Amino acid sequence: MNFISAWGGWGLGILPTLIAFLFVLTIVVFFHELGHFWVARRCGVRVEAFSIGFGRELAGFNDRHGTRWKLCAIPLGGYVKFFGDADAASRPDFETAGAMTEAERSQSFFHKTLAQRAAIVAAGPIANLILAIVIFTAVFTLFGKPITAPRVETIVAESAAAAAGFKPGDLIVSIDGRAIDNFADMQRIVAGSAGRPLSVVVERDGGQATLTATPATYEFKDRFGGTHRIGRLGISKSTQPGDIEMRRYNPLAAAWMGVEETWFVISSTLSYIGGIFMGTQSADQLGGPIRIAQVAGEAASVGFSTLLGFAALISVSIGLLNLFPIPLLDGGHLVFYAIEAIRGRPMSESAQETAFRIGFVMVMTLMIFATWNDLRGPLGALFGRFVG
Repeated sequence: MNFISAWGGWGLGILPTLIAFLFVLTIVVFFHELGHFWVARRCGVRVEAFSIGFGRELAGFNDRHGTRWKLCAIPLGGYVKFFGDADAASRPDFETAGAMTEAERSQSFFHKTLAQRAAIVAAGPIANLILAIVIFTAVFTLFGKPITAPRVETIVAESAAAAAGFKPGDLIVSIDGRAIDNFADMQRIVAGSAGRPLSVVVERDGGQATLTATPATYEFKDRFGGTHRIGRLGISKSTQPGDIEMRRYNPLAAAWMGVEETWFVISSTLSYIGGIFMGTQSADQLGGPIRIAQVAGEAASVGFSTLLGFAALISVSIGLLNLFPIPLLDGGHLVFYAIEAIRGRPMSESAQETAFRIGFVMVMTLMIFATWNDLRGPLGALFGRFVG
């Protein structure tokens, strides 16, 4: 039995996949922690450690401000530890904070104003979103974006497109008033509109026609075992050379596209999470580090620009995940600060400790579930070969 081939993306080669994974994760984590670090320094907080990874330190140095910059053995995240923190999760050390001198208080995160603490915490996720926009801008400017004209080549019999009256050669002009110049843009709208009627304007025989199409729900499994439910019309894109190009954009246009791309990832993610709670989406799409590594390896095999695009996608995802209102995550800290603003005083020490314990359980449960999703595909393939 070939064990490696059963692991999908790992079949590309463990070392190249691992390098791609570490490249993506290191960039994303570094900029996330750099956001916290930079704003903390601007607010006068002493930063004791800036770590990429967890566990045993592999290499490091101290800067002139006394911050220990280090690379650790477990590369699944990172942290910035402020003066006055009890640990890497930025839990306050209440006992130490109460015994600080006035000089120490001036450098303690715990003793900064509510607005300063909130800004420091929010800076990490914001840095991730900014990084994604910068990466998308660079990719669209330097490498370009593949553009396929939204022209219909073939139509699936008895599909939503056939029922709506689409014909081969139709050029899609707009959907619900939104101009369409790329087949991929049309796919995005359709994928998120299953069961919802769409007003589609097409160019046909020198004129225009307005069609009403309701995308059918299409369910499929990806190569990692995740179940996806999307809308589908049942048309194929043009393969004519004149309808396909790699288009580069000037920096300003590319920056705006970067903002749009980042917002698309955010809205799609939130829509997917909402779909899980509504029962319209399957939670087995949630992936952990193994799936990230697999996709990173595949992206690297396509090209450097594709790998950069994947890094931007992961940056948005990590930034958004950290804003979820779960204790231990940045969003959980922001909830504490919101409660403090309403009450006029911080939550009690016991309440915060309890919340952090609950948050730890929630985060670990999510990690275990995501990792199990990662493993189900390979384990299923191995089991199938064993019993077969």
